[in-house]
Amino acid sequence: MATFIGNSEFKHGTKLRIGVLLSNLGTPDKPQRKELRVYLKEFLSDPRVIETPKLIWQVILNGIILNTRPQKSAKNYQKVWTDEGSPLLVILNKQKKLTQDLLGKENLELEFAVGMRYGNPSIEKGLEELREKNCNKIIVLPMYPHYCAATTGSTFDAVTSTMQKWRWVPSLRFISTYHDHPYYIKALANSIQKHWDKHGKPDKILFSYHGIPKKYFTKGDPYHCLCSKTTRLVREQMGLSEEFAMTTFQSRFGPEEWLQPYTDKTVEKLAKDKVEHLQIVAPGFSADCLETIEELDGENREIFEEHGGKKFSYIPCLNDQSDHISLIGALIKNELQGWL
Repeated sequence: MATFIGNSEFKHGTKLRIGVLLSNLGTPDKPQRKELRVYLKEFLSDPRVIETPKLIWQVILNGIILNTRPQKSAKNYQKVWTDEGSPLLVILNKQKKLTQDLLGKENLELEFAVGMRYGNPSIEKGLEELREKNCNKIIVLPMYPHYCAATTGSTFDAVTSTMQKWRWVPSLRFISTYHDHPYYIKALANSIQKHWDKHGKPDKILFSYHGIPKKYFTKGDPYHCLCSKTTRLVREQMGLSEEFAMTTFQSRFGPEEWLQPYTDKTVEKLAKDKVEHLQIVAPGFSADCLETIEELDGENREIFEEHGGKKFSYIPCLNDQSDHISLIGALIKNELQGWL
């Protein structure tokens, strides 16, 4: 029995707790150029994200990108910003509360915190919050269904970097992927079917995942394979053909080749090929954010309509849907084995 005092001391007599950190990519503090510059500098300085040699990349980043991109990104964030703040953070906080309530009904007394890989609240802040609540066992759940070094791997880096400063390092369980979990596949299938019940079944549906440079894949990153498996499992769950339900990749950045086929190019081609009704779902995102709201439901809608498409709709992320919360709860309960 112990409780922490400050950053390094502890005293006997207080019950230790189990903590859960839910993490996602991050968000600027405000949808303004100044805040976007701070956020993008942190994000794009991560060697997991950009594997270009550091000296070369810092010249490009500080000399070009951070002088041009923040203003454009700020305008895009302003389109999706809500009265409560960044959609990604708002939804993550809802996911935390609902999961805590769900597991609390099962008499699982856990402490929860959130931490963004970039921006605020940081992973370090979330972990410190759990430490202050006397957690000597911590489960970390990055809210990325598909492992990728640039996201999940980077989250692990941030967690261990924080704990390197701690005198008493807690027991740690890290969930690196849940791309094929039955609850996840079922939740995706349910979400698609509910959308069809309301908007009709399309001529084609794209499963759009965030892209990564192709060279990351050739170096051994499993991300592409995990995404493909998710699409296949949902197709099998719903009885869909490979021709009808396609896997594509979005959000490429820079001149080099990324994973293909590209979402925007596919949308354009389908419109030109006289596909009249197109829907897009984004299984790789656990919460709606800039890349889904502005890019998929905005930019790609415009591309489809500009090239002759008649009907387009975006299927929202799982967000705080009840079956998604059940999935999060199941993932956590699995990691609790032997700790209770």
